[in-house]
Amino acid sequence: MGERPAFDFRGNILRALADGQLRRNLQSAMDGLIRKRRAVFDDPAELEALRTVGQSLKQAALSRLPALLEELEANCTANGIQVHWAETAAEANRLVLAICQGERATRVVKGKSMVTEEIGLNHFLADHGVEVLETDLGEFIIQLAGEPPSHIIVPAVHKNRDQIARLFHARIPGAPYTEKVEELNAIARRTLRQKFFEGQVGVSGVNFAVARTGSLCLVENEGNGRMCTTVPPVHIALMGLEKVVARLEDLPPLLRLLTGSATGQIVTTYVNLISGPRRPGEKDGPRELHLILLDNGRSRILADPELRQTLQCIRCGTCLNHCPVYVRIGGHAYGFVYPGPIGEVLTPQLEGLARAGVLATASSLCQACGEVCPVRIPLPDLIRRMRTDGACQGPGGPEDGCRPPLWESLAWKIWALVNTHPGLNALGNALLGRFGRRLPRRGPLAAWSAVRTPPRFAPKSLHALAVKEGLPHE
Repeated sequence: MGERPAFDFRGNILRALADGQLRRNLQSAMDGLIRKRRAVFDDPAELEALRTVGQSLKQAALSRLPALLEELEANCTANGIQVHWAETAAEANRLVLAICQGERATRVVKGKSMVTEEIGLNHFLADHGVEVLETDLGEFIIQLAGEPPSHIIVPAVHKNRDQIARLFHARIPGAPYTEKVEELNAIARRTLRQKFFEGQVGVSGVNFAVARTGSLCLVENEGNGRMCTTVPPVHIALMGLEKVVARLEDLPPLLRLLTGSATGQIVTTYVNLISGPRRPGEKDGPRELHLILLDNGRSRILADPELRQTLQCIRCGTCLNHCPVYVRIGGHAYGFVYPGPIGEVLTPQLEGLARAGVLATASSLCQACGEVCPVRIPLPDLIRRMRTDGACQGPGGPEDGCRPPLWESLAWKIWALVNTHPGLNALGNALLGRFGRRLPRRGPLAAWSAVRTPPRFAPKSLHALAVKEGLPHE
């Protein structure tokens, strides 16, 4: 896929924080999504029971993932679906290109898919002369703007109505300037409708794949996904290995969790179950259906008993909506496809700690992401794991016995010594009370105090005040 540009996380954050309009857009959108989720999950006990079911289903599938994938391949093949395996993003891109070239296709219509964003499919195909049109409204908006998604579920969440109106007027030939939502939707619908019929290949993601029936489940609200998977003569579906479930009976609780958490709906407008290409006598559907199963580091994640919980993710985006950091900086600041708490855990595992480990610092560890995750991924614990692994010096990681930097070990030893010896503790408190306000704001403390109000140390400790008042103490 070529060398990616340097990643300046700090610079991204500072630019995002300086954009007042971005923060207002994000706050408004996140507040709305949170309200919708609360309304659809209005019974806390029922929600907790449902979360337990979802967690169990995902963990059960991951515990026997290789067997389920083989079962999925066998049943998909029996249904007429051509199954391909891709170990890397580059291999997945080459498979898609080969299918397009076999059809002599130069135009692809594409439904919303995070895994295609993960592998950089659009840019890869464009570099090889294949035009890709995003048909999801949010993806269509950011494609016009030349931007990546800012959110897992709502790709254009960072833009308000006025910005979208100006974008449509500037980038769509003949589009009038209007700020009415209905008219903006109509402009997008007119633009996209003809493209569906011109598309030679349709590309989609997969929300869940059912091993026992060889079926692909896609959920959506706009109908564009259904058009992408039925109108073009060839449909290519891409999915990460972790999206497989064992039985059709597993889908209802997972769909309820996904749609309720993602968009605040009991069920989306369209729930598509695809079990093969068009058969004789059927009036719609592709004549060829390809399924590409992507690894791209997932097998490595699966092998770690703690980190495999990352693969429980159903891509609902609710951890982003509740994250105080994401709400202030938006998805683009994270610099990679997956932002927010799940991105802080998943991206370093996909991209490497050396490149993306800094993402784990973008968390206050307030626990909100873990409390709302519909499948109970312990995101705060995994964020701490990423921080620990990222801070560990040495090529082998903590498992090989590497240690934190010497200064850090020494600092913690001094802290432990002071806080386990009453005399030293009293001396330390007295020194802080007398000189704490004069601590220099340069050197090691500069970065900390630049974005925080320095603490005000009391002249006397609580223990000293208690002694002065004659209160009993030990």
